[in-house]
Amino acid sequence: MLVSRGSRAAVITACAGLLLATSACGSDKTDGGATTTQVRLYGTDGNMLNSYATELKDRAELVNGMKGTTPLTPLPENFKERLLTVNPKLSDYLYSAETYDAVVISALAAQLAGSTDPAVIAKQIVGVTTNGERCDAPAACLELAREGRDIEYRGVSLTRAGFTDAGEPATASYATLHFDDQKIDDGKTEFVGAGNESGASSKAPPRAKKQRGGKSDKSDGSPLVLGGLLPQTGDLALAYPPMAAGAALAMKDVNAGGGVLGEPVVWIDGDDGTNPAVAKATVASHISKGVHVLIGAGASGISRAVLPDVVAAGRVLFSPSNTDAGLTTVDDKGLYFRTAPPDSLQGRALADVILRDGPHKIVIVARKDSYGEGLQENVRVELERAGMGADRVKLLTYVPPADAKAPPVDFSTGATEIKDYGADAVLIIGFGESAHVVTALADAGVQIRH
Repeated sequence: MLVSRGSRAAVITACAGLLLATSACGSDKTDGGATTTQVRLYGTDGNMLNSYATELKDRAELVNGMKGTTPLTPLPENFKERLLTVNPKLSDYLYSAETYDAVVISALAAQLAGSTDPAVIAKQIVGVTTNGERCDAPAACLELAREGRDIEYRGVSLTRAGFTDAGEPATASYATLHFDDQKIDDGKTEFVGAGNESGASSKAPPRAKKQRGGKSDKSDGSPLVLGGLLPQTGDLALAYPPMAAGAALAMKDVNAGGGVLGEPVVWIDGDDGTNPAVAKATVASHISKGVHVLIGAGASGISRAVLPDVVAAGRVLFSPSNTDAGLTTVDDKGLYFRTAPPDSLQGRALADVILRDGPHKIVIVARKDSYGEGLQENVRVELERAGMGADRVKLLTYVPPADAKAPPVDFSTGATEIKDYGADAVLIIGFGESAHVVTALADAGVQIRH
């Protein structure tokens, strides 16, 4: 299903005018006189991963030259090395730090609350990151929490400021990544900050509960149980390995630091399938097993789908990778949190990356869900704010496969529209399935600039 913006006739006329004046719009003449289209490819956090190239199989060279943004703090080498002890085959680190911090913050909140009651834990989560005694190692932070002292956790991803009142980072760091030789070229990676430290919450959390005799005054002796709701399968499965490694490393560090309320924290694996039905089944299973905090989901749309179930059960949903800006104001009864920044921040960073190349006409292709369409709109607004007229920005969407057994994305019609439009820049907002957008462009005769 394709959705276009504006009058196709109008934009083609405009492009024709630009061609006469500037020989732009991404079209060139071959020696035989036939018109070809050359475009630069851009991506986002859902596809700017080394594993994305493998989605194109024997056509992986098509990603060479592709660049884009992703929420990413410069990761300490020591952290990467420790992740590799968990999974020596890691090729990406996307959302590993955010997952690590989501687990650690959940544990610290429970220790400060002196309880494994999810509602009580939720009231401490924002305060874990603001207006307290600064600490950055789980063991040291847990020790302060056991003494009943307010803390201000600074972790691997949460470095500049704490959470807002809405339970998400007030500031973010974005990396501009470049594909070269079918992999991300780390030597070209650039980092830029976004957001405002003044946006962090100034509210005082409930008073911390001091632990005595190995147990908190209000602890019932049961361990804190965290449940994974991560994309082991589905369109976002390419991001699962670093997220799983981040969670496992955090669990190791928390329990090495004495656990929570005198007990080791328990982790129960779970798949969100990048699919609402799979995720809902996992949520139901976690609830039946007494999970207090669910770490996930991977995709924003999946979190939207399961959040009513999580809230109805009185549990906490804490995502390391949701970026849909609309989730900031979702009705969550105070039970939803995220360590990933909202796409209102990424939209600005991504628009800047694209504009630096001086494109004349841009097509933004997005998977049809809250993540894809939300980021698409954020980028469109930022491009137009920077002076790109509406006649120079075209929006297209595609419906992602319902499950692994469904046919892959057919973007042939969309690729033809892009070629006819004369775009010289194409931003693809999607997960692993968006590789079929890249191959469709090539099959339509659109030359991808390297």
